[in-house]
Order: sequence, then structure tokens, then C-alpha cells
Amino acid sequence: MKPYVLGIDIGGTNTVFGIVDTRGTVIASNSIKTQKHSDINDYIDELYTEITRLIQLNDAVDKIHGIGIGAPNANYFTGTIEDGVNLIWPTPIPLAQLVRDKFGIPVAVTNDANAAAIGEMTYGAARGLKDFIMITLGTGVGSGIVINGQMTYGHDGFAGELGHMIVKRNNGRLCGCGRTGCLEAYCSATGVARSAREFLEVRTEPSLLRNLPIEAITSKDVYDAAINGDKLAIDIFNYTGTILGEAFADMMVFSSPEAFILFGGLAKSGELLMKPLREAMDKNMMGIFRGKAKVLLSELKEADAAILGASALGWEAKD
Repeated sequence: MKPYVLGIDIGGTNTVFGIVDTRGTVIASNSIKTQKHSDINDYIDELYTEITRLIQLNDAVDKIHGIGIGAPNANYFTGTIEDGVNLIWPTPIPLAQLVRDKFGIPVAVTNDANAAAIGEMTYGAARGLKDFIMITLGTGVGSGIVINGQMTYGHDGFAGELGHMIVKRNNGRLCGCGRTGCLEAYCSATGVARSAREFLEVRTEPSLLRNLPIEAITSKDVYDAAINGDKLAIDIFNYTGTILGEAFADMMVFSSPEAFILFGGLAKSGELLMKPLREAMDKNMMGIFRGKAKVLLSELKEADAAILGASALGWEAKD
């Protein structure tokens, strides 16, 4: 088997790519701007040019086993991006075929949250685990479900949209998916900022957050205030962690995972998020499942995680 794979992560702003070895070491990486080209073929051409340069610089010509790509709403079965929420090109995009034709190397494609789960299972906190759920807390809430050591794709490739479980049935917040009350509307970084605005409007006590323009508040501002002992900010984390813990208790009855693994910016909030999460999870857990699932933090370095997750798919890419 050839010693390296390529990992490509297509984000709304940047596309990062890298050469990865069997141990999960990122040998070299680089990035291009995703939105620079209005024609997908021009984008693929630039990607090819930059990746070829990286391969030549690192003596990896003819040593690439496969290419793994993580992209928003990408379908593992069809190799297409079905609905590019944050992308400028018309969909569906036959991504796997375009890249395979250009590079002449086997390609596998999945959505970014599934890629993170595969990366964690191959190189990170989920090594050795056969049943776990990966939750990515970023701009949205992404998830990847692994059962019996296999990524769960469902019949159409879209299984695992746990960020769109409805957690508030009445008067729920509007979600980007068009429905109301989704987990993502509360427990993403964007959701935390929304909670901050709601709390500031309905409560009267002083808070460091009142010094900021209300529409500009980010989850990082809430974290900084909470670390400084700000009661309102701490309450926002309690609110967020509680909703997430209740959702985990619900997810538990479905696939009985050994662990929930948290990844993304919000996951770095430490005990501010984890304490209310664990308490709510335990309080709402069905008896036979209580105490059985761990809540772990990702072990992948943030800078490398997207590349590693995508690259892990490259080992199983077939012609």
C-alpha cells in the first residue's frame, strides 16, 4: 500500500488540504480560498495546482493511496455535494468525479461532521471504540454516528443530523434548516450568542456583556465573561449545557454509545459546559443506561483535525 493519503476539507471560507501518513501525522498542509472562483472547474484546477506543488515538495509523487474529502452536505454514496449551504456553486456538484478525473487517484467524500468522526476513530479519542457519537459544536451542530465500528450513513447518505433533533417543541427558535426548536439553534456557537441576547433582554442584573453592542456578542465573549465570574454568562452556559445533556440522554436510548465525543470551538469551554451537561444527562437518563457513556473531548489538534478527518476516508477510497 502507498504510504500517504490526501485529506481535503472544503469549508465555506477556506479549503485546507494536507498529506497524511498512516500514523496520522500531517506531513505538510496548505489552503486556498473556497469562494475565489465562481466556476467549480476553475476551483478544481487551482486545488490541483496547489496540491501537486505540495506533493512534489514533499517527495510524495506516486505515493498517494487515496483522497478523502470532507465538505458540507456531501453524500458518501453519490460523491456529490447535494446542497451547498455555504458554497457559491450550483448544486448538485459531482465532487468525487471531478477530483478523481483531475488527479487520477481514488476519491471518497463525506460531510464534514462524519469526516471528524472518522478522524477521531482513526487517530484520536475514539481509537478502539466501536460505538460512539461525535458532536461538532461550531457555527452549527454537526454529528457523526458510529455503530459496531461503522459510520452510519442511512439509506441515502444523510443519517446523523442530530443537530436538527427538535429540543423545544413550543415557541422554539427558528433554525437555518427552516424548522423551529432544533438543537443547533441552542447549542452551537451561534446559539450561545442568541441565548446571550435573549438573557440580556429579559434580565436586569449587571453583566460584563452589557458593555458590548448586543448584536455583536459572540460565544467567545460569553466564555470570557463567564471565566471572569459573570453570573449571567455562567447561566448561559448552564442553559446550553443542560439542553445538550438532555439531548444526549435522548440519543443514548437509540444507539447506546460508549462515548459522546465533543469537538469544535464551544467544546473548549471546559467545565462551564461539561458540568451542566453531565448533570442534565444523568438526571434525564433512562435507568438501564445511567453511568454507561463517557463524555470525552476530541484529541485531534484543531489545526489538523479537518485534514485528518478527511484523510482517514482516503485509506478506504476505491477506484
